[in-house]
Amino acid sequence: MNIFIVEDEAIAVERIQEMVRKVAPEANISGLADSIEESVQYLKEQPMPDLILMDIELVDGQSFEIFREVEITCPVIFTTAYDEFALQAFKVHSVDYLLKPIQLEDLQQSVDKFRQLKQVYGQKQALQVDELLLELRKSVAPASNLYREHFLVRQGQHLISISVEDIAYFYSEERITFLKTREGRSLALDYPLEEVEKQLDPKRFFRASRKYLIERRSIRQVYVHFNGKYKAELQPATKDELLVSRDRGPEFKKWLGA
Repeated sequence: MNIFIVEDEAIAVERIQEMVRKVAPEANISGLADSIEESVQYLKEQPMPDLILMDIELVDGQSFEIFREVEITCPVIFTTAYDEFALQAFKVHSVDYLLKPIQLEDLQQSVDKFRQLKQVYGQKQALQVDELLLELRKSVAPASNLYREHFLVRQGQHLISISVEDIAYFYSEERITFLKTREGRSLALDYPLEEVEKQLDPKRFFRASRKYLIERRSIRQVYVHFNGKYKAELQPATKDELLVSRDRGPEFKKWLGA
């Protein structure tokens, strides 16, 4: 049995490996990854493992994004700190889970379940991530959420993790998506603005136009423009005029007053 582990905490990785050796001595840890990018690369280049142990919150985002990049055809056991009410969604979609901190007996039960269902999982399985994420968002407590907290961006040969708290807005230019930090840095992302929008809390971010996705605190002034449009000035300033269309105007006003 080949097991692939996705976890960004070094101590947790060591603990999981140690527990795997106890509950499944015959298992082989075929790979380790601590980010979405590393996980995608591994799964594209290496044979599909028999089982994946996967943390939800990674340094560069939520592991659900991995499933949008790679078709995973083996069972996944998620490790997460979310409460039991939110985790009912995993049961609905036949995905097992382990609450952190992981206990040896819990991992044993999950591995035993995997062995019992191995014949079923031997057939091609496709995890419906969007449905799972929707169920989690409906059931998770208000104090917690499943929205993106960090974005991993490239700067030269380096990878930088940018907190959502430090982002003023996102914009597209010549089919490339950029984020603008509150300090004024522009950094390119690897996916379109439409995908970024899905990953953010709509109470904080608004799709002001086809080109701009803005964060509430970045708004410096809003003016009533002609033909029912609104003009928004942001900090840092945008390269061009930011106009909210007449069709989006009512929704924009409602968002501003929420």
